[in-house]
Amino acid sequence: MATFISVPLKKTSEVDLVKPLSKYIHNTYPSGEDQTEYCRAVDELNKLRKSAVGRPLDKHETSLETVMRYYDQLCSVEPKFPFTESQLCLTFTWKDAFDKGSIFGGSVKLALPSLGYEKTCVLFNIGALASQIASEQNLDNDEALKAASKFYQLASGAFSHIKDTVLSSLNRDPTVDISPDTVGTLSLIMLAQAQEVFFLKATRDKMKDAVIAKLANQAADYYGDAFKQCQYKDTLSKEVFPILAAKHCIMQAHAEYHQSVLAKQQKKFGEEIGRLQHASDLVKTVSSRYDEYVNVKDLADKINRALTAAKKDNDFIYHDRVPDLKDLDPVGKASLVKSTPVNVPLSQKYTDLFEKMVPLAVQQCLSVYNQRKSELINSTIAQMRDATIFANGVLASLNLPAAVEDVSGDSIPQSILNKSKTVIEQGGIQTIGQLIRDLPELLQRNKEILEESLKFLDEEEATDNDLKAKFKDRWQRTPSTELYKPLRSEGSNFRNVLDKAIGADAVVKERYQSHREAIVILCKPEAELNAAIPSANPAKTMQGSEVVTVLKSLLNKLDDMKKEREQLENDIKSVNFDMTTKFLTALAQDGAVNEEAISVTELDQIYGSYTYKVQENLKKQEDLLNNIQSAHQEFSKMKQSNSEANLREEVLKNLAVGHDNYIELVANLKEGTKFYNDLTDILLKFQCKCSDIVFARKTERDELLKDIQQSIAREPSAPSIPQVPSYQSAPSSISTNIATSSIPTPAPRTVFSAKQPPPRPPPPAMPSASPVPASAAQASNPAPTAAADSSQPPSNTIPSQAQGPPYPSYPGYPGYYGMPMPVGYNPYMYGQQTIPPYMYQPPSGQPPYPAQQPSFSYPQQPFFPPQ
Repeated sequence: MATFISVPLKKTSEVDLVKPLSKYIHNTYPSGEDQTEYCRAVDELNKLRKSAVGRPLDKHETSLETVMRYYDQLCSVEPKFPFTESQLCLTFTWKDAFDKGSIFGGSVKLALPSLGYEKTCVLFNIGALASQIASEQNLDNDEALKAASKFYQLASGAFSHIKDTVLSSLNRDPTVDISPDTVGTLSLIMLAQAQEVFFLKATRDKMKDAVIAKLANQAADYYGDAFKQCQYKDTLSKEVFPILAAKHCIMQAHAEYHQSVLAKQQKKFGEEIGRLQHASDLVKTVSSRYDEYVNVKDLADKINRALTAAKKDNDFIYHDRVPDLKDLDPVGKASLVKSTPVNVPLSQKYTDLFEKMVPLAVQQCLSVYNQRKSELINSTIAQMRDATIFANGVLASLNLPAAVEDVSGDSIPQSILNKSKTVIEQGGIQTIGQLIRDLPELLQRNKEILEESLKFLDEEEATDNDLKAKFKDRWQRTPSTELYKPLRSEGSNFRNVLDKAIGADAVVKERYQSHREAIVILCKPEAELNAAIPSANPAKTMQGSEVVTVLKSLLNKLDDMKKEREQLENDIKSVNFDMTTKFLTALAQDGAVNEEAISVTELDQIYGSYTYKVQENLKKQEDLLNNIQSAHQEFSKMKQSNSEANLREEVLKNLAVGHDNYIELVANLKEGTKFYNDLTDILLKFQCKCSDIVFARKTERDELLKDIQQSIAREPSAPSIPQVPSYQSAPSSISTNIATSSIPTPAPRTVFSAKQPPPRPPPPAMPSASPVPASAAQASNPAPTAAADSSQPPSNTIPSQAQGPPYPSYPGYPGYYGMPMPVGYNPYMYGQQTIPPYMYQPPSGQPPYPAQQPSFSYPQQPFFPPQ
């Protein structure tokens, strides 16, 4: 029986989950117990990843439980963190499970900033590990059979789930091992093996032959489908194909065998023989083609014994006609297996580490709700403040309440004294001047942060464009231009905000210059302030007048309305309501959140009463201002008409307007300072986001460059090697050319013919008993016939002039190895012992130097004299 097929695990590179996730938590959630708990959960998640995919795993159910727990946590984390390239960018690198690398040591791998890619690869490992655990089961007992079938079906479900979801989880083509074709084939193989396990259990339990035949035929059908899917695709290992084909034939043989037993029971002896013959042919096919992968001797013996007995009985007893194979009824099929669906949580020991953290969809709804809430609050408060400003403007134009208080014409009105005191308490002209001087610095700081952030994107985008232009179709990743569109849009919004802030600052400075003189007067001490106000002598009859009394009463009511609005503003700001529960409930019930409908309803219930009170207050103020203007007209008629009174009233109006503008300008400048400081924090986060994504893109770029370099190195330089020229393959007719062509051309040497050095003195006498090596004799005293013999190599002849290497070696001398001799070399100036050995030619008949001296060592002569 053929062995069961198991799938190898994918391998991954280490990824630091702690730093980016903790950074997001610190930036998103307020400090406190929840933030600490979330950071602790991130540490646990990082440890879980190392345990699940960062180390070798045993083929045991506990290891599978660890991987499934990590997959469950990924599914839980995915909706709670913004895992996108433009927000929380984490790059996961995984190697192809079936790739064995190349001669350069590389391997096919893919790095993607996608949590969906991580989930897909982890789920692949769940299926692979389940297949390995199933293949390790001892199938001699029922418990092991049940476990093997369960794990094979789990593996089939995991691979099937990847097939349906992998393309939607990635933004580029996956590696071959997780491609839909590959995982679809693996799912079918696992299903076939689970069916085979049920066949083995039915056989061991001695169930009815009709049932066993159907189980075997269904397993054969699964194996056949798997073989058809992968035989034309280079996705799986080559050893898989023959195993699938062999198992297809074996399961068919089992089905035919057990169906033949059923035919015998039904006394269909011809059908029995026909099915046994078909089973025998199938087994013979396996033995002849796939003998190195499977062993079917036992099955073949069983079928042959049954076939021999059936033929014997039929020949001597029954004489039933044996039908052709095409006339036999097809064997039925019965499937007892199905792919286990992937339903989270997969692990029975799963506990959500981020249970208290709300999903990202709810976070987004909360963000939109808070924005709606802020807009409602700000618009309501703005209405009340505008009403106050309008009322103050009307009173200032009428010189109220100073006009009704200044009936003496000499003293400072109490309202002006109160305004002066308020200005002095808030720092006077120095405070407002300092605030104005600080704005440009804060603005410049924000502009620099924004420009630096966008510079990160520009530099990385330029690099990406250059690499895309260089590698073209090889550069397969999301272009930076498209990826950075949300960040570019966000940067443009920040730039527009800064432009509007610059315009608002200019308006504030202009108003300050317009009212600076009045503000300076209000900052003076009381005596100087009184001197700055012109005196007048209004009619004494105005004191205690009914018109003045009515006007003062109306002004008091207006002050009460202002205080009422201040209280309403504080009440509106203090309202706090948590919408998390409502959004979570809606998400659990409907699977989605209709944020707009829920938010509008809740905001109306919470702030409806406050909105009504504000509108009532504004309506009352409108009526009250009309009454004040009417009473002031009567008051003006009673006043004496003289230039001094008019001048004094004009100064008092300016002081009142100066006070109101001072209060408004200080509030605006403080809001502007706070705005710039808050914007600095936001821009710093934006800068960190840009820096993080650029760093992640750089890591991804380095991985992709490495893969491209390895793929380029593996590619052949040309489609094929050019045809070898004929002169390189055809033998030459001249034997000497053949001999000399294998020897490199020697370097030319300088030969001095004018003067020859004296001959070297003869060597010491050598005992006759000493053996003379044949090679030495040939080198020192070659035979005369050697030069004429064409079979003798040219290197053994003594050259007539100095030649390049190779040179003959003499006993006691290692020879000369190609040191070039200077052109001006004179052998006579150094003595006789300095003659190079290759220049020495012994006279004919002189014995060669011995290879070894018997009684003394001949002194080694130097190749060249010392310079």
